[in-house]
Parts: sequence; structure tokens; C-alpha cells
Amino acid sequence: MRRTGASLTAASLEEHVDPRTVLRYRWHELRRSGRGKPYQPTKTDRLIRKMLVPTTLGPSPVSVRGSQRASKLGRYMSAVGKYLRTGETAALDKFEGQSISGHRLITDPRTLSSLAQAGALQLDEIYAMPESS
Repeated sequence: MRRTGASLTAASLEEHVDPRTVLRYRWHELRRSGRGKPYQPTKTDRLIRKMLVPTTLGPSPVSVRGSQRASKLGRYMSAVGKYLRTGETAALDKFEGQSISGHRLITDPRTLSSLAQAGALQLDEIYAMPESS
């Protein structure tokens, strides 16, 4: 909707979702900005995502706020995968000393190799499963 300028009805029908469902769960993204102007998206969002961050004890589900942090975690996981496939550590070096949601990112090649051999790294899943109520 934001990119194409399509109406809520047209965009939701294109995605096979009832417009009321969109309003129920994403109304805050569709609100209008001040003085009746349409909502102007920013370069980042503030949505909270449940994601898995690798730790020495295995993947830990954490709340990650915003697309920039979620993208950072995705880039980190890509760097880990590249290291495990090729042995190159250059991509991991960019994340040295960094953390996401209070969890320090593991950049030590030995630790990553040990976790991978133990099956404690999940490179194909970075989003945590939703909690059932």
C-alpha cells in the first residue's frame, strides 16, 4: 500500500486478507500523520519481532524492535553461514563486540564451529515461533 498507493481494500484483497484483519493487527502502521496528511513511512519501523539469537547455550528467543536491528541479525546469521561454509571470518569481524537485545553476538570461529557440530545453530530459522495462548 505504501509503495503503490493502493487502497486498503485493493491491497488486502490482492493478498487474500480481509481488510478488517489488516486493521485489527496493523492499524498503527496505517494511521494518518498530523493535519490530515497521509501516513509517511520512515526508513525504519518500530515493530517488535520475536527472533532467535544464537548463544553458547543454543538459540535464544528475544524481542527485536525495528527493521534495522532485525536486518542486522539477518546479516550476522548470513556471516555465520558463510564462515561455516567457507571458513572465511572477514564477514564475522564486522560484528565483533556487538550485541542484539542484550545478547552478545558470537564471532569466535572455534565457538561457532563447536555450536554447529553440536547442532545448536539454526541458520535457516531466525524468527521464533509465536507463543500459543
